[in-house]
Amino acid sequence: MNGAQALIETLVRSGVDVCFANPGTSEMQLVQAIDQIPGMRPVLALFEGVVTGAADGYARMARKPACTLLHLGPGLANGVANLHNARKALSPVVNVVGDHATYHVRYDAPLTSDIEGIAQPVSHWLRSASTPADLPRLGAEAVAVAGLVPGQIATVLAPADSAWTELPADYLPPGLPARTPLPIVPDFQIDAVVKALHRAQRPVLLLGGEGLLGEGAYQAGRIAAALPIRLHAETFNRRIERGAGRIPIGIVPYFGERALELLGDADLIVLAGAKRPVAFFAYPNKPSVLVPPGCEVVSLAGPSDDTVAALVALAEALHAPAAPKTFQSVVARAVGRGRLDGPLAAQVIGRCLPADAIVVDEAITSSLFCQQASIGAPAHDWIQLMGGSIGNGLPLAVGAAIACPTRKVICLEGDGSAMYTLQSLWTMAREKLDIINVIFANRSYAILNIEFERVGVGAPGPRALSMLDMSNPELRWTELGRGMGVNSQRVDTAEAFESVFRAMLQTPGPHLIEVVI
Repeated sequence: MNGAQALIETLVRSGVDVCFANPGTSEMQLVQAIDQIPGMRPVLALFEGVVTGAADGYARMARKPACTLLHLGPGLANGVANLHNARKALSPVVNVVGDHATYHVRYDAPLTSDIEGIAQPVSHWLRSASTPADLPRLGAEAVAVAGLVPGQIATVLAPADSAWTELPADYLPPGLPARTPLPIVPDFQIDAVVKALHRAQRPVLLLGGEGLLGEGAYQAGRIAAALPIRLHAETFNRRIERGAGRIPIGIVPYFGERALELLGDADLIVLAGAKRPVAFFAYPNKPSVLVPPGCEVVSLAGPSDDTVAALVALAEALHAPAAPKTFQSVVARAVGRGRLDGPLAAQVIGRCLPADAIVVDEAITSSLFCQQASIGAPAHDWIQLMGGSIGNGLPLAVGAAIACPTRKVICLEGDGSAMYTLQSLWTMAREKLDIINVIFANRSYAILNIEFERVGVGAPGPRALSMLDMSNPELRWTELGRGMGVNSQRVDTAEAFESVFRAMLQTPGPHLIEVVI
């Protein structure tokens, strides 16, 4: 057995059974090991940003890490943007990055690079093997460090000679280190929150992470039944359980002015798995921190704490009822007609959304409409871009569909964002993933048209507008999708959109709908 085989065997023993990959020459021993060691599913992507984004989506839904297989420093660099997003989402990911053989590095071959320097900003933990026995040992440690959700990014650098060299005769497979449990919030912190709630007149419970799922959301509902407190989620979230029968939780708006309007009368914000709300960007003469003047902010649990246990403890300390009193009711949506715009397209989605769907939201300027229109739809999960680096939506959908093959995935995607990781469509077709990609085609980086005004630089001239426009030439999404093996149709009216969407819901995917707005 060589180092590569031992690494893959260890990853499989550790529960890592999916590898999103874009390998090269330095990873051929690892490719061979995946072929020889049972239990690891390889998923090829044609760009490393798809690899890393898919690992993020998989982790969010499977609640455990997949591994990535990346080619040297440049391959890792191509995947960094979506590793940044995964890091912000606290998604557990194990990266395996091939490197030149240890003796070859000194020759400064064309692909030689500062891999550590590239990996460090997007890795919580980074180690490099120097012997074949290091690879399985570091693989086991990486899985333990990555953990479950919420988790971390662990990166193993695998020099080619560590991978191809045979293990010594006395080699013993490494033990599997125990994953570190989430930190428990101390009693005095719970007591401080209780006292703050008793002082407050208009409190808000700002939820993030595990506070938006299952038991966490249920406990938040109990707290809301014990005292008048509003439940809100952060603007961008790893995953939210939404829809009829779920605990109703609002989402803080993206625009700072609207966020301050929503929170404007609050005198206390309790953070549960969330951070203090801040503006996405700095704007002239506008606040960075989105907390109303005079409003107290206290932390019940941080994003990496055991948020569910903290919510249980708070509910008990408040003598909350055994069950929530309020659940989201079904909301009937009117049948829209005529030429599509953002609100009308969202209305179609809200009316047609099937039960148990997974919605991936990178719709950018159409996101708010879609969120509002789906509030009373059948129960579903909603996952979002977390780190702000666009091009995350299509890869997230790939990972989510592989993690949950029996569930319909609906990817709501802006046309500009989709072009960053267009290659995801090919992987969807290759793996026969049940995904409907709804591409909102406004032929523009529309959010930047809005931001141009908000940053106070005045009206854009023709050259400025040319950097925000995607209509010359026009992207032909049906042709792009079909060229990668994805059934694709174009719609520009509400009637056509609903007809096509409902038909695709009845047929396993992947599919693409170009929604012209």
